[in-house]
Amino acid sequence: MPLPDSSILTNIQVPGPITPADMLFEKKYVFTRSLESRIYTDAELIRLPEVDVEHCHYKEWMIRKRSVRRLTAYLAAKRRPLEILEIGCGNGWLSHQLAGIPGTEVTAMDINFTELQQGARVFSDDPNLHFVQGDIRSGVLADSLFDCILLAASIQYFPSLKKTIYKCLSQLTPDGELHIMDTIFYQPWEIAEARQRTTAYYTALGCPEMADFYFHHCANELQSFHHEVKFKPHTLLKKLIGIRDPFPWVLIRK
Repeated sequence: MPLPDSSILTNIQVPGPITPADMLFEKKYVFTRSLESRIYTDAELIRLPEVDVEHCHYKEWMIRKRSVRRLTAYLAAKRRPLEILEIGCGNGWLSHQLAGIPGTEVTAMDINFTELQQGARVFSDDPNLHFVQGDIRSGVLADSLFDCILLAASIQYFPSLKKTIYKCLSQLTPDGELHIMDTIFYQPWEIAEARQRTTAYYTALGCPEMADFYFHHCANELQSFHHEVKFKPHTLLKKLIGIRDPFPWVLIRK
C-alpha cells in the first residue's frame, strides 16, 4: 500500500494507540465494502449523497439523502454554534454535510484509516471539519464535550448498545443530544433470525468473518434512556405518501 501524502496525515489526529483488533476490523471492513461496491472514487465521494440513478446503491442513497436532510434541518434550526461529533464517519461524506451548517465545528471519527485518508484529502478545504482516528470507548477524546454526537449506520459495529450510549452521553454538554440514525433496531424475537440472515449474507459475499463484527441491537434497550423517536418508519401516513424509509431516527438526551 502506498504511503499517504504527508499533508493528508496532518489533517487526521491519532490521539491513541490502534490495537491489532482495530486493524483486523479495518481490513475485513474495507474488503467487504469493496465486494459490496461501496468504495467510492474521490469524484463520487464529493457528490454524496447524490449518485447516478444507474448506481447499484441508488435507492439506499436516496434514503440516506432524506435522512441527512431531516437531521441538518433539525440542527440548523437551533441557530447557535454547535460542536458535532460523528462516530463511525467512514469517508466523511455525512460529516461534510453537517459542516455546511453555519457555526458548526465537526469532528469526524473512525477506526478505519483507509477511508479517513480519503475523506481528509477530498474535504481538505473544509476548515471546520476535522478527522480523528480512534474508538470513542478507549477514551481518545479525553474530556472533550459535544453538543451533538451522531451514530449513523454505525451502532451495529459496537457489541454493546448500552455501554456505547453511556460513553457517548458522558461526552455530551449538559444539554447535548445523541442521535442514532440509519440503523435497524429489532424486537427480541427478531434477533436470532436477523443474525442468521447476516451470517448468510457475509458468507455468500465471500467474507463470513465479517458477521463477527456485526451486532443486532434490541429496541427494548433504548428504554433505559431518555429518548424519543424523531422519525418512525412504516407508519400508515408515510406509506400513503410513498415514503418507504426503513430506519428510525432516535434522539437521546443526557
